[in-house]
Amino acid sequence: MTLTVILIFFGLALLGMPLAFALGFASLGGLLAGGIELSVLPQRMMHSVNSFPLMAIPLFMLAGELMVRAGIMQRLVDFSNSIVGKLHGGMAHVAIVAGMMLAAVSGAAVASASALGSTLVPALRQNYDDGFSSAVVASAANLGAIIPPSNAMIVYALMAGSTVSVGGLFMAGIVPGLLLTVGFMALGSWVSWRKGYQLTGESFRLGHALRETWRALPVLLMPIVVVGGIVGGVFTATEGAGIAVAYAMVIGFFVTRKLTVADLLPSLFNAAVGAAMVGALIAFAAGVTFLFTIDMVPAALAGFLENVTSSPMIFLLIVMVILIVVGMFIESNAAYIMLVPLFAPVALSFGIDPLLFGFLFVFNLIIGMMTPPVGVVLFVMSGVTRVPMTKLIASVWPFVALQYAVLALCLAFPGIVTWLPRTLGY
Repeated sequence: MTLTVILIFFGLALLGMPLAFALGFASLGGLLAGGIELSVLPQRMMHSVNSFPLMAIPLFMLAGELMVRAGIMQRLVDFSNSIVGKLHGGMAHVAIVAGMMLAAVSGAAVASASALGSTLVPALRQNYDDGFSSAVVASAANLGAIIPPSNAMIVYALMAGSTVSVGGLFMAGIVPGLLLTVGFMALGSWVSWRKGYQLTGESFRLGHALRETWRALPVLLMPIVVVGGIVGGVFTATEGAGIAVAYAMVIGFFVTRKLTVADLLPSLFNAAVGAAMVGALIAFAAGVTFLFTIDMVPAALAGFLENVTSSPMIFLLIVMVILIVVGMFIESNAAYIMLVPLFAPVALSFGIDPLLFGFLFVFNLIIGMMTPPVGVVLFVMSGVTRVPMTKLIASVWPFVALQYAVLALCLAFPGIVTWLPRTLGY
């Protein structure tokens, strides 16, 4: 059955069929090959999406949509500019800091890429070339899936079961996310200095910075309220996502006053479309996961890897290399859904901290969103900015290399990932 599933899935995916439907047909083919009742497929599909934690994804998507339509981007840009504007690569720093703060609202790299690209790239192009401008924004957008809240981490925790919590994964992303932010800013400064870009932005003035901080304060408090409540056990991730939606509406209607009733319908529609894509992947993949389980694929994979090596570090290196390749060709949500049920139990058998493994797994596939040929963030940026993909790839590779360097650092020094969540009791 497993061979049938794999052949059908990759055959249909290579022909260009959407991955969710390729998974569905692969499940159907596997059931027929194994002589299993076809009624199992809709049962598994329904069971997989009938999940309270899964509701957090559309709610966080809706919160991000509302915050963008509420005009928060300009406040984030003004705040960032007041602090880091007058440095080498000042506008690049503004984009990266704004991306970091938007990441604490949107939870998704693609949503951040769309919002940042349409808002910041025109200003960046006044000072930098098209490729570098788009590469900076793409890198800043990728923080959206690392800094909590993160939809990718919610999907991972759902697929991994009770071995890891959403709140723990959220906390695991904070220190690496800050390291990435600082690294992106340092790289932006170096590229700007090497290419001779002129200093831009405003000089730091304490009074001005305090005024912009006050204007941006309602936005800056949102992740503290939402993520802090989740970590403190005040509410669950799903309830936190609902609070984020209410918070976004309050800011949009009463603080920035740029959100209107007419904005609600398109925001709901976009969030529903995004959530439906993730839900379809999870539902159709449930059949594949079921077939892999009854075919004892996780046990066989564990036995094979244990025969190859008894070292947890070697196992992690093998998985990381596999995920680098997978991330280049398969959309990240599909990869979580197919691979987490296979590799997470094996990682436990090697005695690897589930929080460490979960974060490294997610981080690796997030980097894959910026690697060709199937880099979703690259396609979004190219579409928003009209920059040719070849020019964008030529400019983005230093930022991709930096992310892999941080991944290697987290692999070599696990405390970077585990210290904060373990300190908080996860």
